[in-house]
Order: sequence, then structure tokens, then C-alpha cells
Amino acid sequence: MAIERKFIEDSIGIHHIAKFLETELDRAGFSGVEIQRTPMVTRIAVAVTNPGRVIGKKGKSIRDLTDMIHSKFGIENPQISVVDITNTELEPRLVAKKTVKMIEMGKNIRRIMHGSLKTIMDSGALGAEIVASGKIAAKGGRAKRLRVFAGYLPKAGEPARLVKRAHVTAYPKSGAIGVLVSIVLPGTVFPDKKEIKKVELPRIISEAEVEKPQGE
Repeated sequence: MAIERKFIEDSIGIHHIAKFLETELDRAGFSGVEIQRTPMVTRIAVAVTNPGRVIGKKGKSIRDLTDMIHSKFGIENPQISVVDITNTELEPRLVAKKTVKMIEMGKNIRRIMHGSLKTIMDSGALGAEIVASGKIAAKGGRAKRLRVFAGYLPKAGEPARLVKRAHVTAYPKSGAIGVLVSIVLPGTVFPDKKEIKKVELPRIISEAEVEKPQGE
């Protein structure tokens, strides 16, 4: 029972560290984090679009971040490494953040989702899904759910663990809208499927206009 409690406490601790890094490194283009605890060190690999912002001048920023994790979470000897993201269109959190930004700008949600899905699939994804739930209609309207998808996307069992997912919430004037992005990365091998053929996108997706936030 003590071992089970320790396992649960470690999982909760890792979750809190991940949420902390998500907030602290948002401006660095935070996409995700992998945390591995060993008896000697805790290895923390953060994936961002702007590594320089995490590292800082002469490594000051990453040292400060390491000290914060040590003091805030009581982690002994944390070691942070930075992974540079080269293709933002295959990172669920970055796609979700971009989608949320455009929703808050008042752009058409369905058009945004179609354009985002097209970009993901054009980048080589084997499958992808975008779901928007909440106050999609005008202010005062009922909550709705919109979903667009393409390709192969397992929903249950061990294969579902190979799908990358991220959830971000938009806050337009009408009310909160949650955006869930799921992506199967190129080269993913599923034990229950020998080969995934190239997906032919529906016309409404293939001809979708790719929306971009202001400033891009």
C-alpha cells in the first residue's frame, strides 16, 4: 500500500511540475514536457519553439528555473534540458493555442478548424482531430460541440497512448470554448495496424483557407 501511495504522490507531483512549466514557459512557445525521476536526479525535458528564452543569457534563465523547481516542489537535483521544436503544426498544444487566439479574435470557428486540420495533415500527420466545445453560438446561446477529423485516430486501448493531445480554453465574449487537438505523428507505428495509407482529405478540408492570427 505504501508503494502505491508513493506512486500516486509521484504522479501528482509530476503533474504539478508540468502545469507550472506550462505557465512559466508559455512565452517561449511551450509545447510539452517529459519528466523522469531516478534515485539520483529528476530529468526534465521541455519542448519549446524559442530555446534561447528558456536558457537565457549565459544560462541564467534556466538556472533560475531549476532553482524555482527545487524550492517550490522540493525536487532534489533537477536537471532541465531544452528540446527545440522545428514543426509547430504537429504540436497539439501550439495548434490549440493558435486556434484559441483566432477564436478570441472573432473569426469563424468552423473555418478555423478546417484550416487548422488541413495544415496538420499537410505536415504529414497520419491522423488528427480538433474538437471545440462550449459557447460557440452567440452570447446567451446553448453550448455546442464541433468536431473535424481526418486519417487514423485510435480512441481506446494501448494504441490510443500513441496519440498526442492538448486542451486549451478560449475566452471570447460569448463565453468559454474548450479546444482539444489530437494528432498522430508521422512515422507512428501501431501494433494493431500494419500500414496507414495516405489520407485523401474531404474537399471541404483540402480547399479550406488557412487562417492566421494577427502578427504572423
